[in-house]
Amino acid sequence: MRYFIKLAYNGTNYHGWQSQPNAVTIQETLEKALSLLFKNKIEIVAAGRTDAGVHAREMFAHFDYNDEISSSFWVPKLNSFLPKDIVIYSIFKVDAEAHARFDAIERTYEYHIHSAKDAFINELSWYHFYPLKLEKMNQAAKILLDYTDFECFSKVNTDVFTFNCTIKNAIWQQNENNLVFTITADRFLRNMVRAIVGTMINIGQEKIDPEQLRTIIESKNRSQAGFSAPAHGLYLTQISYPYSTE
Repeated sequence: MRYFIKLAYNGTNYHGWQSQPNAVTIQETLEKALSLLFKNKIEIVAAGRTDAGVHAREMFAHFDYNDEISSSFWVPKLNSFLPKDIVIYSIFKVDAEAHARFDAIERTYEYHIHSAKDAFINELSWYHFYPLKLEKMNQAAKILLDYTDFECFSKVNTDVFTFNCTIKNAIWQQNENNLVFTITADRFLRNMVRAIVGTMINIGQEKIDPEQLRTIIESKNRSQAGFSAPAHGLYLTQISYPYSTE
C-alpha cells in the first residue's frame, strides 16, 4: 500500500532534502525514523528536493508499506523519534499509483527578507538593510508571467529535460520591516527562486531597470542574471495535487 506523509522542517541544520554521503539530510533522517518504527527498510520519495538550508512549511513524500497505518497512532510516535526541527502532520493512504513528485500540479515558495536587525530570525530570514524600491520589484515580478523558459535562473550543468515553467503568480509584499516574495508555478528549476530574488534585489536597488529583466530571461544565460539570495530565507510553503491531501 502507498502512503503520503505531510511534513514540515527547518532546514538550517541539514544539507538539503536528498540523501548524500557524509552529510545529514531530511530524507536520511526521516527514512531512519520510519524504518526503525516500522521495523522495515522504508524509502521515501518527496515532492521536491530543497537545497541545504532551505525550509519547508509544507512538504509531501510517499512510501510503500504492507500493513495498515493509523495516522493518529503513528504520527505522535514518529514525531517523538524525530529531531525538533522536523514535524510530521499526517500519514494517509493514497492510490497505489499516486506519486508525491510527479502528481504535484503547483508549488509555492516564499522568500523572506528583514530590513531591521533582529536577533531572533537570522536563520529564518535574510537580513538586507539597503533600501529597496518595492514598486520596481513588483513591476519585474509581473514580467515573469510573460515567459516560460527560465534557463537564465537555473543552476548550470543541471540534468533537466526542459527549462520551461509556468509561473502563475509572483508578488512582493511588505509588512513593516519584513518583505516577502511569493511565487507559484507548476514546477521550479534548481536554484531558480533564489536567482530570481537576487536579480530582483538588483532591480530594487536600481542597479538595473525592471524592463532589463526581459533581456536577462531571453539570454538564457545564468551569468546575465543576478546573484543567488541566501538559502535560509527560502521556504517551500504549499504543494497542490489533483486529489485531496487533507
